[in-house]
Amino acid sequence: MSEDVRLVAWVRGRVQGVGFRWFTRARALEIGGLSGFALNLADGRVQVVAEGPREACEELLKWLQGGDTPGLVNGVTEIWDTTRGGYDGFAIR
Repeated sequence: MSEDVRLVAWVRGRVQGVGFRWFTRARALEIGGLSGFALNLADGRVQVVAEGPREACEELLKWLQGGDTPGLVNGVTEIWDTTRGGYDGFAIR
């Protein structure tokens, strides 16, 4: 049985105005078992918060770091934490 975790990732690069949040939500739903959101930040980054099984969060993080995302990712900073709950599915904010 997998433990549930919270992943918070900040994605840098050309990630706003290219459908990045939409594709992140679609990927999270495809992976399954994840709740959270993707949010544009004022400084040009996208913040992704995902809660669910560790393996699912790790798969989403690997996708965020890979070259299959829209736009151009220059880097991803992440932190891991315990779940907080309160999310209804995976949203675009």
